[in-house]
Amino acid sequence: MGLRSPETAAPAGPRLPGARIPAVRPGDGRLLRPPTRPGQPAAQERIDPSALQTPSVRAALAGVSRICPAFTPRQVLREGSRHILVAGTIGRAPVVAKCLAPQAVRSEYFEQLVADFHHEVAVYRAFVRHRPPVRLPRLVAADHDRCVLVMERVPGRPAARERHPANAPTPGEVRALLTAVRTLNLWRPPTDVFQPRLDYQLEIARYHSVGQLTDRDAGDLRGLLHGLGHAPLQLCHGDALLSNMLLAPSGPVLVDWEQAGWYLPGYDLAVLWSVLSGDTAARRQISQLAQSGGTLARDAFLVNLVLVLMREIRLYDVPGAGEEQRIMIRRLYDDAALARRAVRAAVGTR
Repeated sequence: MGLRSPETAAPAGPRLPGARIPAVRPGDGRLLRPPTRPGQPAAQERIDPSALQTPSVRAALAGVSRICPAFTPRQVLREGSRHILVAGTIGRAPVVAKCLAPQAVRSEYFEQLVADFHHEVAVYRAFVRHRPPVRLPRLVAADHDRCVLVMERVPGRPAARERHPANAPTPGEVRALLTAVRTLNLWRPPTDVFQPRLDYQLEIARYHSVGQLTDRDAGDLRGLLHGLGHAPLQLCHGDALLSNMLLAPSGPVLVDWEQAGWYLPGYDLAVLWSVLSGDTAARRQISQLAQSGGTLARDAFLVNLVLVLMREIRLYDVPGAGEEQRIMIRRLYDDAALARRAVRAAVGTR
């Protein structure tokens, strides 16, 4: 089975999950609000000079001044437990500084946060040497050891501000975003520039061990993986949420590259499919793209989709969920059941 709408003609082999998705309920998209990303102007920004004087922000600015003495801070875009984002200027050029928050040192995820930050710095530096065919903020300066990243601030608005938006972008915007993602995915930089970012066997074992995947689910996914053993990997953004895509006058701009690297084909498409539950037309487009590469591309997409949906369920299905979140959880479980059936149909055709 595939990720396609019932209205379109069925190709040979199983169809991918398509449009049989519950309608979006009001408020679903407000469950998770990702922080403003580097290079991403916030909506309705309010300048608060006092925010620049908090101990955490002052510590972050000290790190920025070491690599960019001419940086003039203007506004705190985000002061979170993991990252601090400060908008400012260097001369007349608008920039954004991203720093690891001092509070992150006390986080149980500290080592992973540092590793992800180092990886993002490495990705931006790699893009200086090997320019990708998509738009992204230009690297200005970086301090690998102190976890400081300064990049241009790109004008534009996020394609969505929520992880699972209640209102999807327009059809034209969706087409532009999918074109940008596919352009990146089809790019072939030198193989030693990026690294694989997901251990698929480990992910299957992890979700199986906590009961999210049944024995049959795990066996089916491993069966598809076995058939993908020699399939070429694909360069993916790795976190292709709409909140990580700016709609700029010159076209889509991709930001937040912490998870960029080599994946099985279709990982970015799987992420987009998982968060566009209210847009059946967009899901149909994604399904068709996933199938256009043939059986191996379809199978890789299905493996990615199941693992992405398992991650989203773990993110949302937590104690104390309110009514809106429970609606989201039910929808994610419905999507996961649809993806499981698609995987079983794909295994049956091998």
